[in-house]
Amino acid sequence: MRLESRAQPRSLAWSNPLSWWWAMLTLVSGVNIAAWILMYSELHAAGTSGHVPGMEIMLLLSAAYVFGCAFRSMLPRADVQRICLFDTWLSSVALGRSVATVAEVAFAAQWTMILLQLGQMSGAETALNAAWVIVPLILIAECFSWYAVVTTKYLYNAIENSLWAVAFFIAGVGLCRLLPEFNGAVRVALGVAVVGIAFYIVFLITVDVPMYLKRWRADVAGGNKMLSPLEGLRDVSTRWIVTHDISEWREEIAWMSLYFSAAVWASLALCVFYAAEFRF
Repeated sequence: MRLESRAQPRSLAWSNPLSWWWAMLTLVSGVNIAAWILMYSELHAAGTSGHVPGMEIMLLLSAAYVFGCAFRSMLPRADVQRICLFDTWLSSVALGRSVATVAEVAFAAQWTMILLQLGQMSGAETALNAAWVIVPLILIAECFSWYAVVTTKYLYNAIENSLWAVAFFIAGVGLCRLLPEFNGAVRVALGVAVVGIAFYIVFLITVDVPMYLKRWRADVAGGNKMLSPLEGLRDVSTRWIVTHDISEWREEIAWMSLYFSAAVWASLALCVFYAAEFRF
């Protein structure tokens, strides 16, 4: 494997602002793992996992997302740029992207299970139809993500994140259809989820997608050569660049911080919500 270093020390100095960002990500990930373990123990102790159909699957999907995000936050990397914070084979972009793929599909499947659960309870066809669309859209988005990483062409990252926006818009429509079917705490929880999805879509449309389009246009204007798929597959498996230059991480910090915190909390919340089936 090939390691490149842009004149950076091997260790991340605490005087570097990136060290505090990394420490925050690591702390949040540790808390998230502890929360998942506590939730798993409580649900098993209460017998919920045995009484709610699909609960074990929901917990497994959440584990894939919680632990996958923890791995990626403790060893941050920016896939297309091939940059990372630490010199270890665990910083391989191919490994990180593989973990991300499993985690993200699992997260999408959690939303599918929630919509199916509530749609079946209420008889809301809109929610049921939305449920079956989410995972296929995310699988297509993952293909675009991999192609972006392999070819280093940011345009496909923009398409990937646009598909995430479409998928969650559909999920939001399904949840809105469910709002009049439930009362009390359930309606409040559904409302909070709709608002959270709205903020997520706005972030994708106003920050994430424009960022990748800007990078793509800059590459085109600069005449940067994109890798062929075969070249990219070799490159993504063998090259990572250690850099502690905050300027190279600045645009990654916002989305990574939200992704490895709020999105993981959503995954945990979906488990708790799913477990409340018999208390509606």
